Amino acid sequence: MTLRVLAAGDHFVQNRLFADALRREVPGEVEIRELTLPWPVVPFGRVGEVDEASDVEDELIEALRGVEVCVTQMAPLTRRVLSASPDLRLFGVSRGGPVNANLEAATEAGVAVTFAPGRNAVATAEHTLAMLLAATRRIPTTHADLATGVWRGDYYRYEMVGPELDGSTVGLVGYGAIGRRVSRMLAGFGARVLVHDPYVDLPGKVSLDELLTRSRFVSLHARATPETTGMIGAAEIARMPAGSVLVNCARGALLDYDAMCDALESGHLFGAAVDVFPEEPIPDGSRLLTTPNLVMTPHLAGASKETAIKAARIVSADVARYVRGEPLAHCANPAFAAS
Repeated sequence: MTLRVLAAGDHFVQNRLFADALRREVPGEVEIRELTLPWPVVPFGRVGEVDEASDVEDELIEALRGVEVCVTQMAPLTRRVLSASPDLRLFGVSRGGPVNANLEAATEAGVAVTFAPGRNAVATAEHTLAMLLAATRRIPTTHADLATGVWRGDYYRYEMVGPELDGSTVGLVGYGAIGRRVSRMLAGFGARVLVHDPYVDLPGKVSLDELLTRSRFVSLHARATPETTGMIGAAEIARMPAGSVLVNCARGALLDYDAMCDALESGHLFGAAVDVFPEEPIPDGSRLLTTPNLVMTPHLAGASKETAIKAARIVSADVARYVRGEPLAHCANPAFAAS
């Protein structure tokens, strides 16, 4: 029997990557229908009751007619989509968390939702180190000066230069797949690593307060939850030693960005680097655009060719398990898995 699959890819996790992975992983006949979503050319947002999705409910409903399996990164799995797609049984989200899927409604509809944990761990860890070094060594600022014909020899003044990683203490807030990779990379630089993560059983982990007071560099790697939202604010930044560097390549909700800007403007923080923001894209007039010693990238820490390939492969492997009648490796709605 032919398995009908909708590949709802975009301009990052492309449909050809889904198609290649599906044909490699899934046994039997597979009929692949394609729908190309506009992300990242068009930013994601809230669609219906789900977050970080492309606004394509109508197009998705039409494309899902007669389809049993959908693999995607940004398609919105809303109650409206589910009610209009009675043949759908598996929805594979090729990202680290299926925030664009209504898991409660999917469970009620008998649709399993899978995702791709760890797909961008390597890319994000590498980007974190790049951001940390860029902020510490003032790489973007000095490059911009040179590009406009300005040679700033005064950057060599003692008070203008940053610290070395070798021999420094780096605090990692969160120790999942990305935090662990960052830790291994930092060991190669000769840094001492402290870890705070209440959800990980790790000998030697420390409290958040101890991490902040002892670390010259702090990098955030926690998930955004009600407990972690705003976990790094003015009081926490004040506990960091003067001249510290703060990095956030995790989630914008973890950090009070006004407090960070205040600390940069006062000089308490030597530098900061962020890849994620409380509002994306950054609105016109935001103080982030004028705060000194701040390095920014537009939420692309996980952007690598390998991330896209791994994302397609991980969800396609779960499609293969579904076809073979095996338990799914990365089912996001365990109530469905238990039924």
